Amino acid sequence: MALYIGVMSGTSLDGMDIALVELGASITLLATHYIPMPEGLRSDLLQLCASGPDEVARSAIAENHWARLAAQGVNDLLAQQELAPERIRAIGSHGQTIRHEPAQGWTVQIGNPALLAELTGISVVSDFRRRDVAAGGQGAPLVPAFHEALFTHNTANRAVLNIGGFSNLSLITTENPVAGFDCGPGNVLLDAWIQEERGELYDRSGQWAASGNVEPLLLEALLRDPFFQTQGPKSTGREVFNLKWLQHHLLALPTFTAENVQATLLELTALTIVQSLQTAQSCTDELLVCGGGAHNAALMARLKQLLPNTQVNSTEARGVDPDWVEAMAFAWLAHCCLENIPTNRPSVTGARGLRVLGAIYPA
Repeated sequence: MALYIGVMSGTSLDGMDIALVELGASITLLATHYIPMPEGLRSDLLQLCASGPDEVARSAIAENHWARLAAQGVNDLLAQQELAPERIRAIGSHGQTIRHEPAQGWTVQIGNPALLAELTGISVVSDFRRRDVAAGGQGAPLVPAFHEALFTHNTANRAVLNIGGFSNLSLITTENPVAGFDCGPGNVLLDAWIQEERGELYDRSGQWAASGNVEPLLLEALLRDPFFQTQGPKSTGREVFNLKWLQHHLLALPTFTAENVQATLLELTALTIVQSLQTAQSCTDELLVCGGGAHNAALMARLKQLLPNTQVNSTEARGVDPDWVEAMAFAWLAHCCLENIPTNRPSVTGARGLRVLGAIYPA
């Protein structure tokens, strides 16, 4: 048995999830720590998701700030658990994605893993996506292999749905290799719209969306985006789905209310998840949901309505807190890298074959 730490900050940019995980015959979450993202760093990272002046310098400064925040969180967690850095075999750090263009052969995650290793005294494994992209893959999603390891069941056709800024599915059956892909926006548009209209970071429990009604013309226009017409392997990001994308479509509406737009965005998230699932796996016994979207009661209720023959549950139903699945995954990915175990899945990313993912920065 060995101890690892997973560090994850996703496209929502709300904060960092830091998980202490024991890996051996089983995968056990031992402790967690969360750090809110400082508003200044959040703003800097968001700006780096689009072209702008002096990007190289701004990126270097932002990733140093990111690494220092991650190191603070790791050291705080170690202090809380009374663990010396020597007890931890490695930190698996996803870093922060600022651009993702696999069709052009590149993806960028920043987070200065060398500085993180220096500030914690723990080896860091990072840069998990680029090896898969180099092999012709999408570099995303990364978690289906971990979902398979954590949630394989001998009798059920199961799917694991992560709803972060974007939503992605892992399809787990007894007959076939794990499959998976991005479905489209998860919380990214819902968060962007409520921030724009009400100055709130997110729609708590989906209450604002539940107060509105779906705008059919807007929904039809959003669903015509080319991304939704393709099947996996596929991945996406803020390069495609962002506030400007939404506002462009709103220009075609004669009138609308802000809450109706929010209701429509929730419906977009739910429909694209369900359509993706039913196209790829016609019979699903259980859908396990993790990520921040698992706390959106309105979204969870809509998924259950659209999938009447499927059990839709949070991963909590299988003993795993939905807030920490992603951070746990990066601890596991670090372990696999150090053990020379391939963790990409060609059936997920479209890569030419299995590859060991990650770059190692020794303590």
